[in-house]
Amino acid sequence: MLLAIDAGNTNIVFAIFDGEKKLRSWRMATDHHRTGDDYAVWLTQLMSLIGLKPGDIDAAILASVVPPATFSLSRLCKDHFGITPMMVGSPEVDLGIQAKVDFPNEVGVDRLVNAIGAQVVHPTPLIVVDIGTATTFDIVDEAGDFIGGIIAPGPNSALDALHRIAAKLPRIEIERPERVIGKGTVGAMRSGIYWGYVGLIEGLLTRTMQEFGREMTVVATGGLSGLFTKATNMKHHMDPEITERGLRVIYERNR
Repeated sequence: MLLAIDAGNTNIVFAIFDGEKKLRSWRMATDHHRTGDDYAVWLTQLMSLIGLKPGDIDAAILASVVPPATFSLSRLCKDHFGITPMMVGSPEVDLGIQAKVDFPNEVGVDRLVNAIGAQVVHPTPLIVVDIGTATTFDIVDEAGDFIGGIIAPGPNSALDALHRIAAKLPRIEIERPERVIGKGTVGAMRSGIYWGYVGLIEGLLTRTMQEFGREMTVVATGGLSGLFTKATNMKHHMDPEITERGLRVIYERNR
């Protein structure tokens, strides 16, 4: 069985595959102070609830954009599963796609994994919209190669910045407001974040397709994607398992 780990800035996802079938996945908040032992206690207990033990895992793959977590998650695999994980982004791992950008080494491994996971199911060319800590748009051409993208602050990141910088603005939860015109400070903030990001998504998708020169498949993923894409008038596909799928495919290509 394969243990696939996706370490992002906000959450770490652990997924277990038996061949192409995903048995289960779990999500925990990213914490730079957790050790490999901490992860092991948490993960092995959850595995036991579905009848799995550490000895059932015979392979692992790790994609991380959080260096402190990378070390601890690698220790988890080595110390508690007896496996050296395949590291996405290392030179010996062939992703099967090209990063056709000015500085390929600067592209986050999570974005490349998303590009791979999306095209397994969805036709190219495509745009992956990932709404999380950052809001990213990853562009994949007809050949399946990553040709660039867009990075904007995520909705929660924008709210946190607004709260820190403006002394009188409270910290609020993101909700879809009934009105665009807020009748108070909280309502105005909710409208600005919610409808502002809907406008950002629609505007950037439209401009991207105009620049690319043809219609593209739009695939939405990330923790907040469901909240925002419900209001957009752009045709899209919701796919929360893009990254996990991409990791499995990369492992199969390099096993």
